Amino acid sequence: MNDLITSRDNPRLKALRRLIQDPQAYRKQNQVWLEGDHLCRSAQAQGVLPRVAVFSQTLWLREGAQWADCAPETWVLTDDLFASLSSLESPAEMGWLLELPAAAKLAVDAPSVVLDRLQDAGNVGAILRSAAAFGFRQVIALKGTAALWSPKVLRSAMGAHFGLDLIESASADSLDLLQIPLVCTDVHAGPYLHELQRAAQLPSLCAWVMGNEGQGITPALLARADLRVRIAQPGGQESLNVATAAAICLHASATAAL
Repeated sequence: MNDLITSRDNPRLKALRRLIQDPQAYRKQNQVWLEGDHLCRSAQAQGVLPRVAVFSQTLWLREGAQWADCAPETWVLTDDLFASLSSLESPAEMGWLLELPAAAKLAVDAPSVVLDRLQDAGNVGAILRSAAAFGFRQVIALKGTAALWSPKVLRSAMGAHFGLDLIESASADSLDLLQIPLVCTDVHAGPYLHELQRAAQLPSLCAWVMGNEGQGITPALLARADLRVRIAQPGGQESLNVATAAAICLHASATAAL
């Protein structure tokens, strides 16, 4: 079914607008908004299809034939109406509404990344990209972490969501169920990452913990760590951006067994 929508007051668009503007709205609506060709194709490549496909009128006239059967329901919006919905500087002209995927069950022996109260959506999305790239399929977001399925995290992750098992609002106590080493980054204590690599002592199967941008990892969570690791910074900076630190650590761990 294809509907041409021309009114800003259309009730379906009002619900979509709330979903786009409120990072927490996907939990209430049980829906996820993907904006842009890349995100939609990334979902499609993982076998994920939308409940509703939304297009600008210009894109639909140009490319509608290739998307005609991608969803049970299709909305075509006038170009200015689609642009008014978009959260991007340059509107992407298409988007998908998905049912919110079911939360993954904790796998006690899966290579994992634990997010401890990370606040910045860009950092969270970048870490999801690194997790997917380096084979850390399970991501455990502790309570207080930015919403994993919010539009900003989705854009930053560039499709990584659809290759990951995501657990949101987890408690720190749930980490006690893991049967793999818990490895924490710590700027003050522990051996250096490159020293562990050189001595072949860096675990490839583990759960890396990445802490809050300002406060780092909570002391209680640090106390649970099987290993604390520092990253050498010869340039003398006080600390690294958490997404950068995650990429360095995950790459080092993923290649430890190569």
